[in-house]
Amino acid sequence: MGGRPNAPPFPPQPCDYRGAVFPEDGMAIPKVMGIETEYGITVKNQPDFNPILSSLLLINSYETFRSSRVRWDYEAESPLRDARGFEYMEEKEGTSKEESRLINLILSNGARFYVDHAHPEYSSPETTNPRDLVIWDRAGERILNLSRQRAEAVSPPEQRILIYKNNTDNKGNSYGTHENYLMDRRVPFARIVQHMMPFFVSRQIFTGAGKVGAENNADPCDYQISQRADFLETEVGLETMHSRPIINTRDEPHADPEKYRRLHVIVGDANMSEVSNYLKVGTMAIVLSMVEDDFIERDLSVDGPVGAFRVVSRDLTCRETFRLKDGRSITAVDLQREFLAMAHRYYRDREAEPWVRDVLARWESTLDRLADDPMQLGRELDWVIKRQLIENYMAKHDLEWNDSRVQMIDLQFHDIRPGRGLYYKLEEAEAVERIATDDEISKAIYDPPKDTRAYFRGMCLQRYADEIVSASWDSVIFDLKEGPLKKIFMLEPLRGTEAHVRQLLTESPTAADLLRNISRASGM
Repeated sequence: MGGRPNAPPFPPQPCDYRGAVFPEDGMAIPKVMGIETEYGITVKNQPDFNPILSSLLLINSYETFRSSRVRWDYEAESPLRDARGFEYMEEKEGTSKEESRLINLILSNGARFYVDHAHPEYSSPETTNPRDLVIWDRAGERILNLSRQRAEAVSPPEQRILIYKNNTDNKGNSYGTHENYLMDRRVPFARIVQHMMPFFVSRQIFTGAGKVGAENNADPCDYQISQRADFLETEVGLETMHSRPIINTRDEPHADPEKYRRLHVIVGDANMSEVSNYLKVGTMAIVLSMVEDDFIERDLSVDGPVGAFRVVSRDLTCRETFRLKDGRSITAVDLQREFLAMAHRYYRDREAEPWVRDVLARWESTLDRLADDPMQLGRELDWVIKRQLIENYMAKHDLEWNDSRVQMIDLQFHDIRPGRGLYYKLEEAEAVERIATDDEISKAIYDPPKDTRAYFRGMCLQRYADEIVSASWDSVIFDLKEGPLKKIFMLEPLRGTEAHVRQLLTESPTAADLLRNISRASGM
């Protein structure tokens, strides 16, 4: 493989894309964001069901539908690097080239689609705002369903593949929905922990997907707000599969490591509701900007955050209190109101993108209704929508919470099959509020966002797939069948946008033209 080229992959910019260019003091960097979702999978009428093999079939079925054979480039992966300043040296079982060929796809919309720990996983392309993230996350649901249809077409007719966008199999196993946000590398990690811990503990009142019962040896309950709460066991750590922390320390930026830190958030639920998802990532982007600018002056640290996380998850009234380290008792709603008040002050004298004002307004309205009566949010928040659906069914059929039919409704809420999933049925009946349109989601299945490097990656795959060997978040590797492989680095997530490369792509009908034009643009 050829080494790192001297030429940047895009026309010259005011600042070389490889340099660590920081904003002025008091200006947080734009919050480029994405979501990785591990989906639950099972196969009806398959006694020897193997989740890994079924997931492999799913991924490769999408490839036969509409995708190239471009594979993921693992070279820059470093999952054992810790944000606290060290790297674990334990041996980690690697992925063979053949396994990589089978289980990893990079899609024309800039996303990654692969098998992770026996689950099909869709990682959305990079976006710059919460509404776009909702759109491309929902495109993932459509991609999984397209894959399911193709996989079933080559399976025995009695075997039906079921896929769920949730976080637990109700057998003690949890799988993740991981948010990712780029931050300024200079922000001390201890500051992130201090301020994000109380935010994570309390934000589940609008991000939770709802769950029947308890797991992981947690105290029993009929219904709770979050699917992840019972599986969080420590405050800070690197693990994602066991001893799961509230704040994950993985330090793998997938961008210029001198400039960026990628905050890897593992405490969130997989949201069916577009509103819950929108608030989840929108409020995070706002609070992280305040953390970056060192704007948060109050210490809102929680006394025993793991226990408080479970208290909040079980509080369906949103009125129970937990203790802060300063001795105060506070509800999750009031703790969120503290962050909201700071956000209003933060943006009082700062320019803000239009989405910021919308998120602030929705955030405030949501907190006010949660404080009054959470059931008012039966069109907007996953856990409330699901609770109403289940309680109506229980009343109609005179059931208790421990009835197996109640568990089935909980699961069916997350079914991604159109016309079968209960959330989708509510959506079809216009019983839930939307953020995105179906047309936007359909286009996002195949096309990348226009305002991040995902655009360059996705358009390269659409135009030059036969000459691309592999790709990752921060590079694309070309093979022109003569000479060494050519690796184009994309270390700046806000370069490679449609505005940056539209003309370059127009003037490059072939991959050879693209590489030649890049070289010329850099003066080489």
